[in-house]
Amino acid sequence: MSRFIDRVVLHVSAGKGGNGCASVHREKFKPLGGPDGGNGGRGGDVVLEVDRNVHTLLDFHFHPRAKATNGTQGMGGNREGANGSDLILKVPDGTVVVDKDGEVLADLIGVGTQFVAARGGRGGLGNASLASKARKAPGFALLGEEGEAGDLILELKSVADVGLVGFPSAGKSSLVSVLSAAKPKIGDYPFTTLQPNLGVVSSGDTTFTVADVPGLIPGASEGRGLGLDFLRHLERCAVLAHVVDCATLEPGRDPISDVDALEAELSAYQPALKGDASLGDLADRPRIVILNKADVPEAAELAEMVTPDFEARGWPVFTISAVSRDGLRPLTFALAKMVAEYREAHPPAEPKRQVIRPIAAKETGFDVIADPDNPGGFIVRGVQPERWVRQTAFDNDEAVGYLADRLARLGVEDALVKQGAEPGAFVTIGDVGFEWEPQTAAGVDIVRTGRGTDARLDQDERIGAAERKHARRVRRGLDSEDPENR
Repeated sequence: MSRFIDRVVLHVSAGKGGNGCASVHREKFKPLGGPDGGNGGRGGDVVLEVDRNVHTLLDFHFHPRAKATNGTQGMGGNREGANGSDLILKVPDGTVVVDKDGEVLADLIGVGTQFVAARGGRGGLGNASLASKARKAPGFALLGEEGEAGDLILELKSVADVGLVGFPSAGKSSLVSVLSAAKPKIGDYPFTTLQPNLGVVSSGDTTFTVADVPGLIPGASEGRGLGLDFLRHLERCAVLAHVVDCATLEPGRDPISDVDALEAELSAYQPALKGDASLGDLADRPRIVILNKADVPEAAELAEMVTPDFEARGWPVFTISAVSRDGLRPLTFALAKMVAEYREAHPPAEPKRQVIRPIAAKETGFDVIADPDNPGGFIVRGVQPERWVRQTAFDNDEAVGYLADRLARLGVEDALVKQGAEPGAFVTIGDVGFEWEPQTAAGVDIVRTGRGTDARLDQDERIGAAERKHARRVRRGLDSEDPENR
């Protein structure tokens, strides 16, 4: 049994960028071949694209996680890593993408419209790209960045021209079945329709779509029945058609009270999404009244009695029978005329052109604020310094020294001094915290040492291998503690 899913939570993860390569060209009789490490590949994006062959979000209901492939690591010989493949997810026309706070990120209307749901991480630079006059053969490379990840809400709003609204068992599904080739489930019990049914209707030169929305009851705008789940499908309809059951035997119900009750629900309904891009309030949409089940004599008499009341509101009124198909032809022509007038006033939505926004190469702004969790500590916030920290391999002293130089040139050191940072203050940048030592010179001429090392970072209290060996021999009584008696 097929299922109609119109709202899902999608967990998206873009691909990670590949790490750069730290390599030195080696060739016989060329001892100083120079760095030749290539850059890492870019991570793949997660992209949502409107497809005319997709009509529901069912696939995302069963597979709520989407992850693009990672970029590969750079290689020696100046060979760059391969970029990750973009993951293209097909969505129905009318899909709205929102974040966890309910803010609309994209309104996907028109076949071919795309939205980048998660952007892949940048690939890290290899040591060939990091070479400079100061570092002619860098012994390190930059790490690739993680891709964007997060949770998105996909909500489908059917793109139909005419929306049929009415109480349960008013004959909406029957009307769709006789107006179009659609074959919805039809039963003589309330809430037979559990999902919107779409039908295509042709009248002369006009072809339009009709949506049968599950039956509404008083309180639908507040969540009663099935109304709140499917009222969103009326937001894009150009015309709202009241389908009224004139043969109902329920006490206290009549065509006038039924329409008034549904009008109150339509007026009270508010889109759940902030900044929703629909056609305006449902209360302002053009109306048409369809008095159904006129094949019953009592229903035909009742329809004749209430017609003047609806006409006094300025609404077109049509008396029909979905069973005997009486009155369908004038109704079809009237609906086609209303749809044509709407289309004339509102051009059809075209696929939105994909806007390519290059990633900014330099975002130099940053802020230094006091750390509320560490007295005397500070937090450095900024796109560029946080990116540099993510790209640094902290197990490589030369890479750490390169990071210190970049931060000094950006002005982070001076900003910490102005904020009153004391030596040993705990400074946090991104997800990394460290003790700030201003005596470690940054931005000065580099003393050339071995690959992967930085002489400025050797000013620490770490015990070397020789000292550890001597201490072990002293404990065993094999050596003297006095250096002169060794």
